[in-house]
Amino acid sequence: MTLADHILSFQKKLKLDNTLPKGVGVLNPYHETTTNSLCKEFYQRFYNDSEERILILGINPGRNGGGITGIPFTDPVKLETLGIKNDLQKKRELSADFIYEMIEECGGVKAFYKKFYISAVSPLGFVKDGKNLNYYDVKILPDLLHGFIVDCLKEQLSWGLSRKKCFCLGESENFKFLKNLNEQYQFFEEVVPLPHPRFIMQYRRKRLNEFIGIYKEKLSHSHS
Repeated sequence: MTLADHILSFQKKLKLDNTLPKGVGVLNPYHETTTNSLCKEFYQRFYNDSEERILILGINPGRNGGGITGIPFTDPVKLETLGIKNDLQKKRELSADFIYEMIEECGGVKAFYKKFYISAVSPLGFVKDGKNLNYYDVKILPDLLHGFIVDCLKEQLSWGLSRKKCFCLGESENFKFLKNLNEQYQFFEEVVPLPHPRFIMQYRRKRLNEFIGIYKEKLSHSHS
């Protein structure tokens, strides 16, 4: 099986059986035929081999990006720029804007996806009151999701992803949770935190080039 086969199979099986706190909804686009065909086109283009990739973990998908396209940090607009036509509402995601600018600076999509695979600590997203919700924003949610998150990481690592180093998007809560999880399960030799794309775009946009430089420098040393 190629990496694309593994990813697509994994996505189709994704579901949450847990009873979630009141008002919290799950973003699971993988039940949609449209999303599945977009994912198939994307992953078969960039991951149709069995080469080792380094894992980059976000928090969880958002409703304008991976929560609708099924591809982390990739909104419907970015899909079009990749030549993947879609009828989804053309809303941009701030995090996706950063990720694709950074990818361009790192040599473009083909070279980037040859080395890295982007997922999330929770591969399914959450909403509350019509807004994106991080898995750690509701106190009991991380405990409820613990088994789901561990199972998802174990399965993804079983495809031959690198265990030497993992990059964590988010230097505070997401990193703290993933670091604790890694100490418990020894998934990776090292978890390297990076500032979250949304934080950069929302609060540090004037320093965009500086943050792209930080990513470029850290990611370029990922094999060392």
